[in-house]
Amino acid sequence: MAVTRRLPVPALLSVLLLPALLPLAACGDVAGSTSPDDGGATPDADVTGAWGDTANTEAPSLDFDPNGRVSGTDGCNRLMGHWNIKGNRVTMQDMASTMMLCHGIDTWLSGGAAADVDGDTLRIYDQAGTELGVLERPKPGS
Repeated sequence: MAVTRRLPVPALLSVLLLPALLPLAACGDVAGSTSPDDGGATPDADVTGAWGDTANTEAPSLDFDPNGRVSGTDGCNRLMGHWNIKGNRVTMQDMASTMMLCHGIDTWLSGGAAADVDGDTLRIYDQAGTELGVLERPKPGS
């Protein structure tokens, strides 16, 4: 007498679908990665690393992690969130900030929602597309 074993439907589906879906997982876009050549499209700019005067705690600065996290300060409050890039346009998402009372400090950076990379210059824009300010990439050794 032959014995047959039945798998529950969810287990059966995972056995059948997992091998087919695994190759698709490699197609995801990672923050900071370059776009494939799609007929002359510009590769993504490199935004990773520090922008602004990170040594001065009262100056605005941002640090873009290669894994898609962004953190920094507006000169008073800490900022954190996620980022992605397409071409030279950086989009900042899920941004959060501490809410300290800041006297005499312009907290313009806390309104940032997007940025454009132009060499060693990062132009920060609010959600309406209005330019809020500029951060420079620190020179090596400074």
